[in-house]
Amino acid sequence: MSFLGVDIGTSSSKGVLVGDDGRIVASAVREHEVSRPRPGHVEMDGELWWAEFRSLAAELTADGGVTAVGVSGMGPCTLITDAAGRPLRPAILYGVDTRATEQIGTLTAELGGAEAILDRSGSVLSSQAVGPKLRWLAEHEPDTWARARRLFMPASWLVYRLTGAYTLDRHSASQCTPMFDLRAAGWHIPWAEHVAPTLELPPLAWADEVAGVTREQVAGIPAGTPVITGTIDAWSEAVSVDAQNPGDLMLMYGTTMFLIATVEEPLRTPSMWGTVGAYRGSHSLAGGMATSGAVTAWVRDLVGGPGYETLLAEAEASGPGAHGLLALPYFAGERTPLQDPDARGIVAGLTLSHTRGDLYRAALEATALGVRHNVAAMRAAGASIERVVAVGGGTRGGLWTRIVSDVTGLSQVIPTTTVGAAYGAAYLAARATTGAAITDWNPPAHTVIPDESLRPGYDELYALYRALYPATSTIAHTLAARQRAFARP
Repeated sequence: MSFLGVDIGTSSSKGVLVGDDGRIVASAVREHEVSRPRPGHVEMDGELWWAEFRSLAAELTADGGVTAVGVSGMGPCTLITDAAGRPLRPAILYGVDTRATEQIGTLTAELGGAEAILDRSGSVLSSQAVGPKLRWLAEHEPDTWARARRLFMPASWLVYRLTGAYTLDRHSASQCTPMFDLRAAGWHIPWAEHVAPTLELPPLAWADEVAGVTREQVAGIPAGTPVITGTIDAWSEAVSVDAQNPGDLMLMYGTTMFLIATVEEPLRTPSMWGTVGAYRGSHSLAGGMATSGAVTAWVRDLVGGPGYETLLAEAEASGPGAHGLLALPYFAGERTPLQDPDARGIVAGLTLSHTRGDLYRAALEATALGVRHNVAAMRAAGASIERVVAVGGGTRGGLWTRIVSDVTGLSQVIPTTTVGAAYGAAYLAARATTGAAITDWNPPAHTVIPDESLRPGYDELYALYRALYPATSTIAHTLAARQRAFARP
């Protein structure tokens, strides 16, 4: 038996073929870029998701069929289609797309205020929420909106194309704020009809449930192959490393940094996102930085594109504190815990003597300081963090994870397999069809232990980090407004 897992990410789509023992038989990647038609607008063509799935599946199943298919993807995204399931425009991406700031305020007022929305949905309205983006479409693209009938995300779009089933997993739905009721773990119809009265809401299922079977042979996948419902990539990654137990915190190192704390009962705080988990009966308190790997990629491009190995070596040589540099990683606004789409990136302390290694080190430390800020917010909301598991491409090389442990004081378990959401999707397919256990598939490999001798210096740097945003936010907000003005036709 073998299981195909495909994940649609921000900068690439990844696929793995996994045996029934959890061993990766083959893997493949398709690189892509998002579209940024205006400042704050981040989009991607839904047909690209399907094309890349087919390409990955054809490569990975060339030597034979698969037992079941798992899917996941970035999210929450907003892909609208007509009644026949034809996309009407590119999908609006998750919290990195900040176009709906005005609609966040309007909807919050219409629905009785932030506290009412937080109480029902588990999160306040922010750039992460789907509801304000639907309202933005209604107001700014009325002709397109008049034809909109269905709502998809990457995983549910692949399920639809493979099986014809129109469905959405409950976790993804719980990020469609304010249209979801966290207590009931289902749609809140009055608010859904207020936000999007013409949309046919998808029936809900859990991520590891079989959504349907393939209607025909697709790229080497035989007709009649089970396809699971799937979920958002970060939750699929948490599943892939067995970080979905109460007390677990998953750190996902990728284009953005994502954090998922699994909690006993629903927790609510305006600075984070309260959701249901990937599994039935589970709950999460989640956070996401708008950038992490995206900032290091920006630095790399800025200094001429040297290899990451070279930059990591130079950052290692730079040492803790990056020779007096401090960065705010808010290059695309910031999601949690600031919830400020108009925050902007800052590098403070630059001199003529600083090197690209210092700058790269400062970028890595900025993401670690952001993780520490998010962890503090989670604990303040009542989350118990007893075990941290790291996943994603950023765990390779070692320096980034060591910096995060040194800055936060948290040990991190590095599992045997860290390829991420595609592996989690394959596991969910195996779980749904064979009852496989992730502890058998992906045991821990090693643990990153913080260097306590670095704690005083990083405590001081963290205090400066926390002070830098409020000291500069007025200037940053003014510059953000100017950036929007410059982009107008």
